[in-house]
Amino acid sequence: MSGLIKLITELCPNGVVYKPLGEIAKYSSARISAMDVNTTNYVGVDNLLPDKRGKGLSNYVPQTGMLTRYEAKDILIGNIRPYLKKIWLSDCIGGTNGDVLVIHTTGKEVDTDFLYYVLSSDQFFIYNVQYSKGAKMPRGNKEAIMRYPIPLPPLVVQRKIVQVLDNFTELTAELTAELTARKKQYNHYRDRLISTNKWNMDSLGNVGAFLRGKRFVKDDIVSDGHPCIHYGELYTHYNVWADKAKSFLEYDLATKLRVANPGDVIIVAAGETIEDIGNSVAWLGTGSVIIHDACFAYSHNLNPKYVSYYMQTDLFRSQIKRYISSGKISAINADGLSKALIPIPPLDEQARIVSILDRFFVLTTDILNGLPAEIAARQKQYEYYRDKLLTFEELGAYDATSGQVDPKLKSIGIS
Repeated sequence: MSGLIKLITELCPNGVVYKPLGEIAKYSSARISAMDVNTTNYVGVDNLLPDKRGKGLSNYVPQTGMLTRYEAKDILIGNIRPYLKKIWLSDCIGGTNGDVLVIHTTGKEVDTDFLYYVLSSDQFFIYNVQYSKGAKMPRGNKEAIMRYPIPLPPLVVQRKIVQVLDNFTELTAELTAELTARKKQYNHYRDRLISTNKWNMDSLGNVGAFLRGKRFVKDDIVSDGHPCIHYGELYTHYNVWADKAKSFLEYDLATKLRVANPGDVIIVAAGETIEDIGNSVAWLGTGSVIIHDACFAYSHNLNPKYVSYYMQTDLFRSQIKRYISSGKISAINADGLSKALIPIPPLDEQARIVSILDRFFVLTTDILNGLPAEIAARQKQYEYYRDKLLTFEELGAYDATSGQVDPKLKSIGIS
């Protein structure tokens, strides 16, 4: 780190030039045949992972037509719901669709890895959300993205910054791999506890009832009012259970919507991927909570946390998968959910299973305990240094909104 500080002090003591992204990169216009892509190199918003976690294998691959081509070291950004922060630095050649932006550098003044770190910063995603268009399915503004200001220290400084940030990333990756192994162990143990071999099975439709929520949008959410749960929060904020809501709606609007009552389990019924469907949270608050129209409230006479834990199991997910309709949006209806079978032990046994899984859950996922806390601390440290290392004094004022640059900078090549 000291070597990097010395470099910055020597090579850019008064700041650096900032240029709009569009002057150092462009959107890919190259094409690739659908015949040349597969589950590993086709990228859609469904297999770009949220919170800057790269990508997974694709569940859907086009069979015909021409796609947008990306090269190794291109930067791919999910352009639907930019608040999900989906971004990946490619390591191969492949194809994608119009819902994913492919950013390709056009000159030698920026290191691609450095640019990736700039575009994976929270500052960029805050900017992207600010200029996005649409309410229910917001999209990034492609023109505004190309106006985003990129700092351009000398290449030797950019590469040193990449080296420092890569080291942080590798350390976090090692801890994350360990946590993944622990979670895999937990999932195995959970599925054995909620076993089909020990207890009678019955359908969710026989032991409970589903109520679909009504539509509201993020713009309806206020700082105080009737508690509500937006469906996106079920896979970004909530875990197995909750007794407090993150969001609220005006009371006048709340009277027109539908609620989950204490003890109900709230289930995601629509999402970008099949894996999103079935995410659930047991509502244990003292009063009702409004639910989004992409959710069901499931009322029943079982232990709510037992039901929510069960809905994480492979047994449940494998059953509902056959009833999910897939397309741009994946979805399931109440009839499909009702057909899923659930093991039903006595209530005292349900409570015992919940008690065991609660303790194991804390050990593996609670942010205040063990590996997750260490990962969070490392991530916070990484973000601190990333923001520090990617922040430079400007040699002039570039306005991302207008795309205009201080005239005095034109003499050094910014226009």
